[in-house]
Amino acid sequence: MNGKIRAREVRVIGEQGAQLGVLPLGDALNLARNAGVDLVEIAPNATPPVCRIVDFGKFRYEQSKKEKESKKNQHAGEVKEIQLSPRIDPHDLGVKVNHAIGFLCDDMKVKVALRFRGREMAHTEFGFQVIQKFVESIAPWGHPDFQPKLIGKNINLMVSPLPRNKRAKDPNQDESQPVKPAPQAGGEGKPVKIVRDAAAGAPKAEVFSNNPFGQLGS
Repeated sequence: MNGKIRAREVRVIGEQGAQLGVLPLGDALNLARNAGVDLVEIAPNATPPVCRIVDFGKFRYEQSKKEKESKKNQHAGEVKEIQLSPRIDPHDLGVKVNHAIGFLCDDMKVKVALRFRGREMAHTEFGFQVIQKFVESIAPWGHPDFQPKLIGKNINLMVSPLPRNKRAKDPNQDESQPVKPAPQAGGEGKPVKIVRDAAAGAPKAEVFSNNPFGQLGS
């Protein structure tokens, strides 16, 4: 920019985008100074280098905006995979939900795969309950492309982002408001018992592990 440009002559683009031709560096600098703006080198490897007469602060803002739009376009159509299990802990499910929301807010699709292991195949309903809970939690940001399908030992689901004008804001940008998985109907899922802290005199939550298979007995 300005005095840091080393070429003897440069091809100059005016403030309005007009081609001003190849000029000695001194003449190009004088044009920028007279306009009260900067001479910015935008193509240093060209012969001669290409410079633009522009306000540098405005130039940096435009470049930053273009880079952000370019990154968003690169993400569009990309697919990220989230892996779940029928025994997943509610806290871990919340982490998976947050990851999925971040992907959806970046306009990426999310492939959800829940895998059954061993005797878990005898109770696939627990897996479908986890999938339903996941879908309810990400509903403000994305929608399933089809109903969950059991294929072999996996339940598969593809989720697409909602249009930006219908999509909720990205909660991952505000760490003070973490996303919690939606509660299951009928109080299923992770039971919570309220106990009283004798020292503080205030109730606190005692959280149990989520293991629906443990309730079935041997």
